[in-house]
Amino acid sequence: MSRKPPKGYFVRGQFVAEGSEADEELKREQRGDGPSKTELKAHSAELQALGEQLLTLRAGLLEPLALPARLLDALQELGRIGNFEGRRRQSQFVGKLMRQLPEEQIEAIRAALDEQQKGSVRDTLRLHAAERWRERLVADNAAVSDWAAQFPATDMQQLRALVRQARKDALSAPAAGQAQRHGRAYRELFQLVRDALERAESHSPRPLAGEGLGERASA
Repeated sequence: MSRKPPKGYFVRGQFVAEGSEADEELKREQRGDGPSKTELKAHSAELQALGEQLLTLRAGLLEPLALPARLLDALQELGRIGNFEGRRRQSQFVGKLMRQLPEEQIEAIRAALDEQQKGSVRDTLRLHAAERWRERLVADNAAVSDWAAQFPATDMQQLRALVRQARKDALSAPAAGQAQRHGRAYRELFQLVRDALERAESHSPRPLAGEGLGERASA
């Protein structure tokens, strides 16, 4: 007995069976009540890329997301694979698992990645600010008073001792053909300044490290 041909229709020379995924997609487009195939594809690619970025998320931000164990296992496997084709297939699998997450969890992932990015920018700004302060403290006596006025919680006895030693070390002439080498006090001064900036940021409504710290005094 011959098989009954499937019901359907042709669109742009392609046969579309009734009830198929392509049929449902065309009906959604015609009704205008759902995303198009192009939009769905773009959304899928976005979620796959978002899943790959989870590999870079630090534990303190990843754990509160409470992601499914299957997705976490897939991410660990993706991190181990070095082969290009293997990584491509595993990334697609990660994207598939990402599409199964509820929208609120997707938004939480975006927020966590955004928070990590902002944190990286703050860290960089803080390091630059600490370097500028250290240079001023070693080069200018007035900078110590400026620092004390802006950061009164600092152990000023320790700060002054480190500044004096850093200045003393800087007076030591390097051997011929060698660059100036800074001593331990120079490094410890940087750590003291950096830590003070970080504490100040945590108690301030706006980041201090990104400001032109110290520029006001030299204006």
